[in-house]
Amino acid sequence: MSFPRILALLSAASLLSASPLLAQDNGAQSTSQPVEISADRLTQTVRTMTLDQFEGRAPGTAGEDKTIGYLIGRFEALGLEPGGVDGTWTQPVPLLHTILGTPETLSISADGQTTELKAGTDIYVSTLQPAEKVAVQNAEMVFVGYGVTAPEREWDDFKSLDLKGKVAVILVNDPDFAAAANEPVADTFGGRAMTYYGRWTYKFEEASRRGAVAALIIHETEGAGYGWNVVQSPQGENYDIVRPADQITSLALQGWISGEAAQKLFDDAGLDLADLRVKARTKDFQPVPLNARFNAVYPVQQEVVKSQNVIAKITGKTRPDETVIYGAHWDAYGEGPPDEDGRIYRAGANDDALGIAGIMEIARKFKSMPQPDRTIVFAAWTAEERGLLGSEAYAQAPVYPLEKTVANLAIDILQTAGEAKDVILVGKGQSSLEDDLATFAKLQGRTVTEESLPERGLFYRADHFSLAKQGVPVLLMMGIAGAADLVEGGQAAGQKWIDDYTGNCYHAACDAWSPEWDLAGAMQDINLMFDIGNDLARSDRWPGWKEGSEFKDIRQKSAAVRE
Repeated sequence: MSFPRILALLSAASLLSASPLLAQDNGAQSTSQPVEISADRLTQTVRTMTLDQFEGRAPGTAGEDKTIGYLIGRFEALGLEPGGVDGTWTQPVPLLHTILGTPETLSISADGQTTELKAGTDIYVSTLQPAEKVAVQNAEMVFVGYGVTAPEREWDDFKSLDLKGKVAVILVNDPDFAAAANEPVADTFGGRAMTYYGRWTYKFEEASRRGAVAALIIHETEGAGYGWNVVQSPQGENYDIVRPADQITSLALQGWISGEAAQKLFDDAGLDLADLRVKARTKDFQPVPLNARFNAVYPVQQEVVKSQNVIAKITGKTRPDETVIYGAHWDAYGEGPPDEDGRIYRAGANDDALGIAGIMEIARKFKSMPQPDRTIVFAAWTAEERGLLGSEAYAQAPVYPLEKTVANLAIDILQTAGEAKDVILVGKGQSSLEDDLATFAKLQGRTVTEESLPERGLFYRADHFSLAKQGVPVLLMMGIAGAADLVEGGQAAGQKWIDDYTGNCYHAACDAWSPEWDLAGAMQDINLMFDIGNDLARSDRWPGWKEGSEFKDIRQKSAAVRE
């Protein structure tokens, strides 16, 4: 370990030793009366993790070293066991970080004519290849509809097309997103609710599996859920976990083409894009050559960033090989331009220091109770803000077998506007854990409300999703998924909180702790997640995926292991 990293960890240790939480955590013992989730302790954790000393908790920085030291100290003081690799507290997560420079070439050619493209205006791309330069040269462009292969829905947009060396041009969202009620495709993919097939990450993954050299999604604000300005915001930057050579994506470039540039591309090819959108909403859609060639050459800056997940556990008494995982992400966005109050660190008080505080309190409560039958794992993931990469690294190389992972219960943003009459369900129709949510919410005197904008695909945008892709049943608690029906002010007050938070402070420096926070609702949600996990940890039942879920078949392949 380098001397600067040692100093950073010593600094974190000094922060921890000065914290009143250490004395309160230390020596946590099982009692006949479980401890209660504490708003004061939640607040203390959040306020500590958002101190300037942590520098906004960006992966691969001195701020990470301090954060890791703090988290290990807290878990240890709670009386938890190291749950990481080889009996340590951590799991290494090396990250590939790439930044594209100014393109040397960027154009589309057809019928002897070349159209120069403007980077960032006509097209936005990045790369996940560890190379000094990426090039797509004279590659054939093919329109592949929504780019979906979904056997359980009898859907295949590619048919027998060989995409090797080609550029896939793809529509955003699901095939039924824009469908009228009388179209055959209506509700095939959940209607307005996004499935995994509608996520841009899936479309790039599928294009890569088929050997494409590049993939471009046609941007439209409604289908994407955000404007072109959001597409541009990473400025050519991307992250991935460091992968073995045989697992590196075939895509030299992946990204978006603006609606205007796409319209010109199809017009120049003599094709009606509006008509093809309709045809792409049918099962008999066939890929359409665009009679155009794509050329792009970009210099690439690349580096490997060393980061870590922090993992703790309580070993199960009778079935220690079966695990219930609680997860939240420790990372935030690090340093940025100062806001109007002079804050430079985007330290993510709610996103997701409050989630980390929640799993700390859940762990403290478990430690005050008799030993569970199943092992309970507490995971503080890295690099969620870089693409769910800490949890993805775990899913690719799990410390505990995924076949015997009972469930993953995730906390990522909680509402801080007070007690609520309901709880928001993210991802209706996915797993039986939503039935558990309803059961334990009722015991709290609350009802379940479905997320208000399922077309935004929030179910696919938090760390639990990395495990869902491997078949593990999951449940996400996310306060911005829908307006809570607050005891004071109802849904109007709940929506006002969402609008204020997402409109002003989401991923910004003002996502900071405030004395105006009312954590009564957050405590309800944390207690609810505790109750669900506690029931699973003291039973022998296995949650499952519901019919129609794209993850049901994945889990079924390992059913014999759980019998």
